[in-house]
Amino acid sequence: MKPRIAISMGDPNGIGAEVIVKALGDAARRGRAAWVVVGSMACLERAAGVRLDWRRVGGAGEGNPPRVGEVVVVDDGRGGWGAGENAAAGEASFAWVQGAIDLARRGAGDAWRVDGVVTGPISKKAWELAGHGQYPGHTELFAERFGVREYAMMFVSPVMNVILATVHVPLARVADELSEERVLRAIVLGAKALEARGVVGPRVAVCGLNPHAGEGGLLGSEDSRLIAPAIEAARTAGVDASGPYPADTVFLQAMDGVRRGRRFDLVVAMYHDQGLGPFKLVARDSGVNVTVGLPTVRTSPDHGTAFDIAGKNVADAGSMGAAMDLAVEMAKGRDEVR
Repeated sequence: MKPRIAISMGDPNGIGAEVIVKALGDAARRGRAAWVVVGSMACLERAAGVRLDWRRVGGAGEGNPPRVGEVVVVDDGRGGWGAGENAAAGEASFAWVQGAIDLARRGAGDAWRVDGVVTGPISKKAWELAGHGQYPGHTELFAERFGVREYAMMFVSPVMNVILATVHVPLARVADELSEERVLRAIVLGAKALEARGVVGPRVAVCGLNPHAGEGGLLGSEDSRLIAPAIEAARTAGVDASGPYPADTVFLQAMDGVRRGRRFDLVVAMYHDQGLGPFKLVARDSGVNVTVGLPTVRTSPDHGTAFDIAGKNVADAGSMGAAMDLAVEMAKGRDEVR
């Protein structure tokens, strides 16, 4: 059976509505699932420039459940959020994410229950202005709502795969937040996620934290004190992990299509920009953010709200389309798909 996938629209003043409309304009993609967009029909139609033939409902559960190939918009009637980053827009995008999560948490026999969620880009500043600053992003909100502690942020593309040991942490606090347990968790969760996608015996490269992976302790002790023991523990658990490697060279060895072929299937980065800088450079329009460790599927495009181009109809929907496709693929691989 084909899955049901929810999509939260993201910040109404960003490019979320535009990339959703463009991605679902692909008839083949639309036919792979039943789609529920939680957001504003007015925003979606403004982004489309035409009246959409999508079905609007005032709340999840109203009317018939979505059919395969159909797009249903759950629209709570919100509006009046002006432009740019503000509290009203932040509250709207937060409520829409919560609505999508609620659909994923419904009982197995519920006709409106979804098998996965794709999240449109939000503004963390707008969430803070709306009083939700305790959540640095989608990842932490999903983990709390599903009651999981073992989770990680992973980025998937045809070119490179990256998982983060720490997520939305200021750079000045990364060394304090890092631990052997966090590194081991990222290694194991990342390897399991790739195995679930059919990668046999994934080869995992683990970055060092410091320049030159600490240079034997001359440039920091975390690499030998925290990261190396986590790699050994992962190997003991049966994961083909190695490192720590200097971050300025290891990503090239994890790229598909380089002259000598890909050496690693996954890179474990110690902090956000260490992993996301190289990833977004090579997988700009094909990268997908995946929260691993959840009891449901959650994917997202790997870009932000792009307020500077919102409303100009120039946003590239490649990453959103890839996020939808991956959500369908992952949902179909789970036992709970009807």
